[in-house]
Amino acid sequence: MITRPLELASRLRPEPRNFDFLFWINAGLIVLFFSLFGSRFVLAPGLGIDFQLPRVPAAYADEAQSTDYITVKRGGLLLVSDRGQISLAQLRGWLAEQMEAKKKARETKRPILLVRTDASVEMSVLAEIMSTAREAGFWVEWAVEPVAVPPGESH
Repeated sequence: MITRPLELASRLRPEPRNFDFLFWINAGLIVLFFSLFGSRFVLAPGLGIDFQLPRVPAAYADEAQSTDYITVKRGGLLLVSDRGQISLAQLRGWLAEQMEAKKKARETKRPILLVRTDASVEMSVLAEIMSTAREAGFWVEWAVEPVAVPPGESH
C-alpha cells in the first residue's frame, strides 16, 4: 500500500543553518517603518492613561444648578416632582408656591427652573411655560431631547 504517493518530503531543500541576509533586511525595514510612521497617539488597548476632557473657561462663566424642574410631554402634559401631573393652568400656582418656599428658606438668590422636553412639544406650550415662569420670578433653562423618528418616516 502506498501511503505517500508523491514523496514530497524527499524533494524539499534542507533547512538553512542560520538566518539569511533577506531575513535581516525584512526585519530592519519593519523596524524602520514602525519607527518612522508609528503614531504616538495610538494607544494599546488596556493601557492606562490619565484622560481629561478639554475645558473651556467661558463654559462655566454663568454656571448655576437648577432649583426646580418640570417635564413637559406632548399635548401640554406637565410632570412635577412633588405633585406629579399638573396642567398649564395649575403651573402658575405651583410656581408661586415654589417661589414662596424659596423666599422663606432664603436658600437661593436666583431660582432656576429646568424644563425638560422633546421636539414633539408645540412651541406655543413652551412659550407659555417660559412666560409663566418668568412672571413668577424664575430663570428658565431648557433641556431638549430629539424626538425618535419611526423607521420609514422623515421629518
